[in-house]
Amino acid sequence: MRCQRLCHNLQQSVLLKAVLFDTYDPEQFYDEYFSAPGRPRPDMESIVQWLQQLSAGDLVQANARAEEVLAQLGATFTFDGEPRVLPFDVIPRVISATEWQRLSAGLKQRVAALNLFCADVYGKQQIINDGKIPRAVVESAERFLPDCIGMQPRNGVWCHVSGIDLICDRNGTWHVLEDNLRVPSGIAYVIKNREALTRVLPPPQSIGIEPIAHYPQQLRSTLLNLASDSSTAPNIAVLTPGPIESAYFEHAFLAEQMGVALVEPQDLVIADDSLHRRTPTGLQRIEILYRRRNADFFEPLDFGTRHASGLAAIIELCQQGRLIVANAFGTGVADDKVIYAYVPEMIRYYLGEDPLLPNVPTYLCWREQDRQYVLEHLDQLVIKPAGGEGGKGLLIGPHASSAGREEFAQLIKAQPRAYIAQPTIYLSRIPTAVNRTLEGRHVDLRPYVLHRGEDIYVHPGGLTRVALKKGSLVVNSTQGGGSKDTWVLSNS
Repeated sequence: MRCQRLCHNLQQSVLLKAVLFDTYDPEQFYDEYFSAPGRPRPDMESIVQWLQQLSAGDLVQANARAEEVLAQLGATFTFDGEPRVLPFDVIPRVISATEWQRLSAGLKQRVAALNLFCADVYGKQQIINDGKIPRAVVESAERFLPDCIGMQPRNGVWCHVSGIDLICDRNGTWHVLEDNLRVPSGIAYVIKNREALTRVLPPPQSIGIEPIAHYPQQLRSTLLNLASDSSTAPNIAVLTPGPIESAYFEHAFLAEQMGVALVEPQDLVIADDSLHRRTPTGLQRIEILYRRRNADFFEPLDFGTRHASGLAAIIELCQQGRLIVANAFGTGVADDKVIYAYVPEMIRYYLGEDPLLPNVPTYLCWREQDRQYVLEHLDQLVIKPAGGEGGKGLLIGPHASSAGREEFAQLIKAQPRAYIAQPTIYLSRIPTAVNRTLEGRHVDLRPYVLHRGEDIYVHPGGLTRVALKKGSLVVNSTQGGGSKDTWVLSNS
């Protein structure tokens, strides 16, 4: 009843004075709602008109109620040992159908090239032999796995699930910020954000929005496509570290929605040269394992004295075709931020096409000329560890102290391969509820891409992460970021 009353109030509170956007200032950034104060972008006019019916009090109530709903749905992540609701803001991100078609085409192109790269570097290594990327760069990547050389995953698919992080710059141009091919997370929060917003602030039917709740079925279809025998359904399991993992909610949600087993390390055993899970009625073979941790998670698993490590045992099963792991081991090589700089060249090399989505300009500190430039311009650049993740270990030069910049200068000199640098890009902004007013906050976007061999599927929208701290460019949840619902408008 409380939710019904709130929704009724939100829909009925048409204010002629002090409407939400009267004092909203896009400032000097690229704002996805407004091209200038009081001037909505053409695709945003109906959205702004709808939101203008809300008062500041309505907005505060809606945000509070949305987080209550997310807590009821169990949509939490674990931070510092405590389950928390990912902070959520009800003002949605909106992407037009035309813009989404362009982004989707670029994402398909990129994932196709990355998949071919993984197959190549663990196969004939033609891109290395042809001098398009140095051997030392590939083999020094933190997550390059020599044990995967010669592996041939079914249907030629290495990166079954990809999360490609995109940003929109000050000119409204989209760039790829980084690639996530190992265990991209966040899709469950996308689905639950939509569910919470629909309960609290249902959009008018006149605004056509692409549905997103079918992702688990798309994922299941992707995994089933890997079966060697189409006449029988393979046994699929989602491998999780357990409740201690920050995204455990997502692991459990996807397993439940797909109707497959959720297993933890202690459930696994190798018998008869196959992977099994322990059940109350005995061992059950696992044919497809959707892993939700990095490859090194498998190292300490004990599958008997025959193998040097748990990872070696699992890789051997994959090499023999007795087990399929999604994403395939070895895909982490493409998550390396130095490798990232070569993806445009991969697209040209493997596909014979120009990239549809550009990279952010990137300086590779292992190159002497790049390194010298970086060291001389630390106050203007963002420095990232090549193997880093989660927004950790960054230096944002314009916001850093002189002592912080000097510390990174020494790190770069000591290990130049371990760092890249990029210009400080002021991400696009979206109006966000701050107390009883709206302020612009910087956002990025993580769409999810499923590679099935014969086709590549891009799920509509993705996870919009928002930097809730004023002026912050770091959107990661572990660094104080939150999220928004992402609407892809339908063509109809």
